[in-house]
Amino acid sequence: MAATPIPTPVEVYESGDASLRVVASSPDTEANWTTVHALAEWLEEAGADGVHGAVPTYDSLLVEFDPGVTSARQVRAFVLMGLRQLDFIGAPSRAPRTFEVPVVYGGEYGPDLERVAAHEQLSIQEVIALHTAKSYVIRCLGAPAGSPMMDGPDFPLPVPRLKDPRLSVPAGAVSVAGRQAVIAPAAAPGGWCVIGQTPLAVLDAASEPLVPYVPGDVVRFHQIQPEEFASLAGLKLEAAR
Repeated sequence: MAATPIPTPVEVYESGDASLRVVASSPDTEANWTTVHALAEWLEEAGADGVHGAVPTYDSLLVEFDPGVTSARQVRAFVLMGLRQLDFIGAPSRAPRTFEVPVVYGGEYGPDLERVAAHEQLSIQEVIALHTAKSYVIRCLGAPAGSPMMDGPDFPLPVPRLKDPRLSVPAGAVSVAGRQAVIAPAAAPGGWCVIGQTPLAVLDAASEPLVPYVPGDVVRFHQIQPEEFASLAGLKLEAAR
């Protein structure tokens, strides 16, 4: 299927019978991320008959629609109108919230910490220092259960995934792979390197939404000791501000 180029470096593709894929393709990765997330927010706020979902990632957006109500051509026109509106009025503004995440690193809580340190040719404390040194923007929500997908720590090298993924990684696992970082809201299989675990409850099955953050919010990690884990276990992850 041919792409539709528009003035901003974005292309729109049909993706099956009931969705469109919008891809931002400029050399500026930050601009690509801002574009697809701003468009998703605009689509949700503007509303259109038959359009029932807009799921952004790092540089693309899946727009889902009901083909019994509307058509790919009509949704494409709506998407392009949204991009023109954003060019004119700018991206919607929402102040990001910050989430402070306590982590016990290494040992039973972070079984891959030594593996990561060896790969990076760093000490364990240097790995922890780099992981806690920066603020992380949540780029998108992934599986399972709204995992906060973030750019990774400033390690010298990308972190390889495990050759043999684990059948179960516990809720609260703090992991890295490639140039990315994540927290597991729920127990699930995983092939990322687990370097620590937070005692906080990230997922709340009784709430809507299930997780307290959205893309654009900020995460900061800080180290706690194993003896502090039990006293914080089960407390909900909440925005610091």
